[in-house]
Parts: sequence; structure tokens; C-alpha cells
Amino acid sequence: MEGLPPRDALFSRNVRDSLRRADACEPSDPASSVTDRLNNLLKNSGEGYVLQLCPQETYLIQAPIVFTSPNQEISTAGYPTDDSRAILLVSGPVFPNRTGHTTAVDGTCATCSNVILRNIQIDGARGSSTPVIGGANIEMGGNNKNQTIEFVRSFNPRAWSCLHMSEGSLSCDRAVVQNNDIGPCGTDSFQQWADGISISCQNTMVRNNMVQGPTDGGIVLFGAPGSQVYNNTIWILNHTLLGGINMVDYEPWSGNYAGTTVYNNTILGGFANEDLSNSPDGLNAEHAIIKIGIAIGPRTWFGDKFKNNVSKSGTVHDNLLSGAFSYGIAITSAINFTVQDNSFFGNSSFISARGPNCTKSDIVPKPAEFIIQSNTTSSMSISSNFVNIADGDSLTCVLPPNGGDFWPFGLNPSNASFTPPTGSPGSPSPNSGTPGSSNGSNAARNGAIAGGVIIALLLCGLAAWLIRKYILRSKRESQVFSKIDN
Repeated sequence: MEGLPPRDALFSRNVRDSLRRADACEPSDPASSVTDRLNNLLKNSGEGYVLQLCPQETYLIQAPIVFTSPNQEISTAGYPTDDSRAILLVSGPVFPNRTGHTTAVDGTCATCSNVILRNIQIDGARGSSTPVIGGANIEMGGNNKNQTIEFVRSFNPRAWSCLHMSEGSLSCDRAVVQNNDIGPCGTDSFQQWADGISISCQNTMVRNNMVQGPTDGGIVLFGAPGSQVYNNTIWILNHTLLGGINMVDYEPWSGNYAGTTVYNNTILGGFANEDLSNSPDGLNAEHAIIKIGIAIGPRTWFGDKFKNNVSKSGTVHDNLLSGAFSYGIAITSAINFTVQDNSFFGNSSFISARGPNCTKSDIVPKPAEFIIQSNTTSSMSISSNFVNIADGDSLTCVLPPNGGDFWPFGLNPSNASFTPPTGSPGSPSPNSGTPGSSNGSNAARNGAIAGGVIIALLLCGLAAWLIRKYILRSKRESQVFSKIDN
């Protein structure tokens, strides 16, 4: 027909229009329609669609925002990495039976391979309420491959975790969880806990994440065979954390941790936040500790729930710990694990008291750096500084001492000038704020620099306290704690 532009011109115009629509951010107002608008865009725009949210806007969502097709992305326009990232605020109803809206983003659809969640914030809006039965702030994984979560802040989940990468029918594969800032997650009241990062997808890369204030597990590996967990920093402030990195879950992978390696992570327990004159240590107003820095084997966590089942074939090496713990690394019911070259640095205390959930038959081991119940393990390669214990069941039953100047002085990313680790393969550049790539050597170098920054800050900040402790060292009896200062 006359007057119509050439077909190629129409195609080019359609492409340009599509790109403009993808580049323009979708506003948060009107709030009454925002959930449906966001979900309809993902549903109707198909494969490869990029849903851009607007910087510095809060989206009051009433239900999860759901990926629907491969290669889709949800992000903030301009890819900021600071507080200007758009916020998805979980705002749906919660019912009297404690069910209701808990998840902000869901990427578990049957066709959700290669989807990306990046450069946004997710507020679960739990507040002071008790947990809600439901999914994590972020639910990804399922029967998919090559999903990515990066430069996301996730905090205050209504349910059990800030971020969950699920296994599907044991077919989830090759996810990447990197450069996120996670927490706080849950509270330390009994059964009010929440994980920071929960991983069940095999061959997942978990790296360069900052996890502050989780209360159940900082990073929990549900088997997730083949996964690599490295260059992450986990620390606490006001709440006790049950476990820094957990390799205790028998389900859903039947205890299979083959190829799962945990290395070059930094785990920081409680530090003193009140000074006492004439004392080498201080008080912690919230009595906050990490009960187990790295936990291995189901009996460590669950007692005899899984009978003689074990965690198998994982590797844990070259992790750094500092601060107040009950146990640095605790191992029970494990086979063919390698646990080598993990160490404490700076000031550390090992403190606990028997809690009301410790059964009368439990022989609660004395707090220590590294413990193993060797008669429940076999074919282990462990460093020589592990102490054998008689009973390692349900070690999280212990409690921190109720007061006392038992907490060491030290620094963490929340009370010192600190730059989180940034930059890794396939991640957006934090400098440009746009998606890009860097090679593996850059990631390793950045991770090493981040680790060096942590160590330098702690050593410099603690040098004065080490001298002070030497001068003021005094003898005092202790029946509920032991302490090591490095």
C-alpha cells in the first residue's frame, strides 16, 4: 500500500519504542494499582523484558512481583547501589492465623531461567510482629538455571529468610548471589529468627555479600552441592545469631555437600559496647553473641532428629572469625569433610551459659574455638586445633551469659569506616551503576582487598586494647565461659 514506511523502518521504530518503554521507569503511584501494573508488565512483555523501577520511590505492593519469562530483569533505573534504589515494601494482608503476604519478588516460575534481580531494596516490613508463615523476602530458584541476584538490599522479612534460592525438584543450577547487603533479619527471641541468605540451588556462587544482623543462620547451605561461598562478611549488632554459616541441613539433598566450598569469609561475633574502668573487657548491653561461627553436621543443630544421617563431603577453609562466640567451628555427624586453616584474629571470647532448652541429659561442651564429636564423624581432614567433645547435640541450646564484662573490644562494618567488597564477574560496576562485566582476577583482587581492609581496621583499632588488657590483666574465676585473646 502506498504511503506506508518500509518494513525495515517499521521494525526499527518498534525496536526503538520497545527500548524506550524498557528504559522509562514505572512509577509507584498510584499505589492502588502498582502491584497489578508491575505484574502485568512482566506477564505481557515476554522474554527479555526489563522492568525498571524509579529511584527514590517506594512501591507498596500487596502481593509478590512475579517473573514470568526467561531473561527478564527487575531493577532500578540507572542501577544505583545506594539508598536511592527503589524500595519494594511488603504491604499485603496478614491474617489472624499468621499467614499472609511475605514475599516481594518471586522468580520460581517454570520458565524463569536467566532472570535477574538487581539494584533494588526490599523491606519485609515485619516491625515488632511475630513471624508470618510464608516465603522469604526474595524467592528465587526452582527448576531454573543461571539466575542472578546482585546489588540488592533485603531486610526485615516477615517470614523465615531475607533471601532464598530454592532447589526446585533438585534441578536448580548455577545461580549467582553477589554484592548484596542483607539484614537485619528476624529477632533473637525464641523461634522469632530469620536467615540472611538461604541456598539450596546446586552450583550456586555466593560471594561479596554483607550480611548484618541475621538471627537464625547468616548463610545457610541446604546441601546445595557444588556451591562456592566466599568473600562474604557476616556480623551482629543487637541480636544473638545462632549460626554464622550453616552446613547442617540433611534435607533436601540428603546431606550431600559434595563440591560445596566455604572459604575466605569473615564472621564477626559480639563486641563490647560499654566500657568498664579497670577491666580488660567490656559489657554488651544486648548480651549479643554468635553461638556457632560455622556449624557442620545435623546433630550440631537438630540433635537426634535425623538419627544417623550425616553431612557429607564439604570443604571449609581459610575463614576468619573475631568477637564473642560460644563455639567458633562445631562439627558432628559428618563424613569426608575437609576443615583446614580457619582462624581467629583480633580479640575473641568464648562464652555461654546452659540454656533452658538444653536437655538434662545433654553434656554441654565448654565454649571453645574449634570442637568436634569425633565418634560421629569419619574420613575427616581437620586441622590439629580441634578439641574432641563427648556430646555435640543441639549446641544452639546455650545462651550468652546474663551480663558481665566478658565481651572483647573490636570493630565491625557498622562501627568503623568500612567499604564493602564490590566488583565480581558478571556484576554491574558500582562506579558506573550500570550492568557490565569484569574478569575473575578482578573479583579475587577486590575480595582480597576487602579482607585486608577488615583485618587492618580490626588490628589498628584493637592494638590499644591489647596493650590495655596486658596492663590490666587480672585473675577472675569463670565457670560459664572461657576466653582467648589473640
